[in-house]
Amino acid sequence: MVIKIPCTFIKLMPLISLILYSLIIATVNTHSVLAEEVTNEEDPAFYILDETPTILPNVTISSKTRLLVSHYKKIRKGMRCHVAGYNICNGVKADKGTSLLYCCKKHCRNILGDMNNCGRCGHKCRFGQRCCGGICTYVGFNPKHCGKCNKKCKSGVKCEYGYCGYA
Repeated sequence: MVIKIPCTFIKLMPLISLILYSLIIATVNTHSVLAEEVTNEEDPAFYILDETPTILPNVTISSKTRLLVSHYKKIRKGMRCHVAGYNICNGVKADKGTSLLYCCKKHCRNILGDMNNCGRCGHKCRFGQRCCGGICTYVGFNPKHCGKCNKKCKSGVKCEYGYCGYA
């Protein structure tokens, strides 16, 4: 008794085994990219405003409701604005005081944390720097901002290449 296997099945065996191997590894390894839920708490989709923004008087109610989200308390990151005509993010505080929004090149930007608009529109941080509170700060060897803003190393511990080292 001879079993005949179609040629296409034999050709697809490596692909099928690779897919099965990936699925098994993804379910067993909790650190796998496939099994882990990807979240980024530093970069939500909206800025939550601390106060309701004042809109220029020449803007109608219909355009307010179209552009502002969720009863004027949320602004989508990168939302379009216009400095002269419709500036919804002119010095508006957001995210419990950790963000300060300004209209930079027709988009709302957080000048306290945006590396391309740090402290003011158009001010870019250099290589190895992050925008910490509106100031370009080197984070590679800074024990007060080690690797990212406001990550402090313990007393007497050096910051080495963005990681808190040993005493």
